[in-house]
Amino acid sequence: METSYHKLDKGALAQTACQELMAYGLWDTKTRVKRWIKKNMLRRETTVEDLIFWPTGLLADGLWHYMKTCGIAQQTTGKGRGGEGTDAGDTDDSRIAQALAAYYARWMKKGGPIYYPDDLLAGETLLCAYEEYRESGQNNAVVRSDNAEACREAIEKLVSYMMCYPTDEMGSFPYRAAQNNGYVFVDVIGLVCPFLYRYGMLYDHREALELAVKQVVNFAAYGMDGATGLPYHGYAAHSAYKYGIIGWGRAVGWLLRGMTGCMASEYGAKRLQDSYITLVDAVLAYQHKDGYFSWQLQAADGPEDTSATGMICVALKQGIELGLLAGTKYEQALLAGTNAVYKSVRDGKVYDCSGECEGFGQYPQRYGAYPWALGPALKL
Repeated sequence: METSYHKLDKGALAQTACQELMAYGLWDTKTRVKRWIKKNMLRRETTVEDLIFWPTGLLADGLWHYMKTCGIAQQTTGKGRGGEGTDAGDTDDSRIAQALAAYYARWMKKGGPIYYPDDLLAGETLLCAYEEYRESGQNNAVVRSDNAEACREAIEKLVSYMMCYPTDEMGSFPYRAAQNNGYVFVDVIGLVCPFLYRYGMLYDHREALELAVKQVVNFAAYGMDGATGLPYHGYAAHSAYKYGIIGWGRAVGWLLRGMTGCMASEYGAKRLQDSYITLVDAVLAYQHKDGYFSWQLQAADGPEDTSATGMICVALKQGIELGLLAGTKYEQALLAGTNAVYKSVRDGKVYDCSGECEGFGQYPQRYGAYPWALGPALKL
């Protein structure tokens, strides 16, 4: 295991993240024409252009965290790594602030549409920014005096969307309720639960707290493999079947992300800490000597995956900071995993990341640089 962190200038990562925050997932003209024909002429279902879909939500989360933990001043001060008194337009913090502001402004200008549970991931950063504004009374990268009310309304809209979202007979959120298949994906734990729990904690909304924790408790009961202690990709309560593969790396990352997000206060910690530690211990048994985790944890000879490694390590870091994980075992695992992610950084991007999952059992073996590795890397 590594004994010290590799040096890494995260400024280049942040610059790439700012660019992708505003560009990733947007449709080009050719795509718009195809979708219009499919919807209006062929009368077929088509997807929507979601301005806050989960990949950019991860980037926003990473950029916000980077600003808040690297000693970067607020954009209003004009002070950053460029040095005191440097023109704000030349500093990393001002570029990040501008990108975050533009990202949320673009979405709210369109009326703040919410299409999927995935969109609540972007709500986490908006909620953090609004709470900081509310507590300090000062403008920040996202929330200002002239848009604070619009931001508050957007947050409440996100909460209402999820509080009214259909659940199965056990109270869990199906990933796509409109498909009427009852499939509960582990992704939802990481996408939805941290936002709901933080909102419930900040605004004393007991129902939001309970709903967030219930998702985790239900998945632990119905979506885990008894032999390895690792999650399946999902399950369906009505059939008692579990779906997808066991130990898909990002499934583990999503589950740990949701669990740590639901243990930021005593209410969730009391209910989840034991199962969280059990899962972490099971996961660490599959960490490679060089710090990476494979795209599927048990696939020791399979490709390493920086998205799985990054998400797992962010959860380790949060668990240590919250006092949930204690001991050198966890610290060394975090150090080795962080170094592994850093070793995959080239030209401001995080490589060795597996491509986007297309559903249960559909894990394309394409590896490159994607937002779901870049966002978590900014938090390490």
